[in-house]
Amino acid sequence: MDLMQWTGIAISVLVATGLVAVVHWLLTHQLSKVWTLAGYLVNRCRYSAYVAAAAIGVNLSLPSVSEMEDRSLYAPITHALAIAMIIGVTWLATSAAYAVTDAVLAKLADSNEDADRRARRLRTQVRLTRRVVTGVIVVIATAAVLFTFDSVRLLGAGLLTSAGVIGIIAGVAAQSVLGNLFAGLQLTFGDALRINDIIVFDGEWGRVEEISLTHVTLRIWDERRLVVPVSDLTSKPFENWTKHGTEITGTVMLQVDWEVPVEEIRREVGAFVTAHPLWDGRRWSVQATDVLEGTVQLRAVVTTADSDARWDLCCDLREHLITYIAERFPEALPRRRTEFIAADGDTAERVLRTEEGEDGKAAAFTAAIRGRGRSAQAPDGPLGGGRRPDGSDDGGDDGGV
Repeated sequence: MDLMQWTGIAISVLVATGLVAVVHWLLTHQLSKVWTLAGYLVNRCRYSAYVAAAAIGVNLSLPSVSEMEDRSLYAPITHALAIAMIIGVTWLATSAAYAVTDAVLAKLADSNEDADRRARRLRTQVRLTRRVVTGVIVVIATAAVLFTFDSVRLLGAGLLTSAGVIGIIAGVAAQSVLGNLFAGLQLTFGDALRINDIIVFDGEWGRVEEISLTHVTLRIWDERRLVVPVSDLTSKPFENWTKHGTEITGTVMLQVDWEVPVEEIRREVGAFVTAHPLWDGRRWSVQATDVLEGTVQLRAVVTTADSDARWDLCCDLREHLITYIAERFPEALPRRRTEFIAADGDTAERVLRTEEGEDGKAAAFTAAIRGRGRSAQAPDGPLGGGRRPDGSDDGGDDGGV
């Protein structure tokens, strides 16, 4: 190409990039005051717009093949410029799509993330939708670049004749990918899962941090990240603590002795919970939910506005009750009672005569226990009295302790 042709290309590129610069100035200084989307377009499309403008300018000002001195270079040059224009326009399109969704997400982020379920659902759907749209644009652009090659174009024409077979093969090969894709759409648009939802999956408590086309990222309470395939969340049950709201009920379980004054504990729990800043004012209660072996199980129930407040309030209440019971009612602390039963003298003497040494003593003790078993303890001693080695009745005075 001669100097005039190079000059024409340069002028075309300068004009195209100049137009982009003018639009950039208008968006930054004028339209940004009245149009919220202007700032996001500038941030996202600053570089892609210039690249696309330069590629389009070169393609528009490229001389024809008859004007080229060396026509052997014309085909490679036009091919490279066509690919560059496809890439530039694709980059600009994806940047614009992200700019639009950024504006929507920023508007939704102004609401309370935990309480506004509708906003969180829309945020999740917008994020997933822009990933799907971006993926479709990239696939179309990749196909357009490949079809600029003659060999690929001929191959594509041949593939179209057997599209049914190729579709079946592609479907089988991409079964897991497509399964995760449709599972992600099912989760998002079925409102089963949203960004910032608090869920329990496989025993792990975490907050949904990201939902992609193939995986869901959970931020565990200890700052770990659990990456779960989307298909697992559609095939396995999980707990969603914020499905219909953030309000939640917490429980504190205590095992105490039978001598515990339940009414005193109930009054103390009421005074503590109603004065606590994390209680949401809905309800609280204390009940004896079970009678276990040697202890009574008390359950204190409190309500909070969200799961974080639930954890803190339950821990505070548990610590307070431990200190309160230990200081005010030490007799109500869990105790394990052991009852000693007097051995039958005749049985022990018989065993001791047949066995010698320590083994004999152990056998005597075992046989005595088996012979007597356990006896109930009455207020004034055992229900049944034993007999002394001399055969006289002990009258219950030497019963179990």
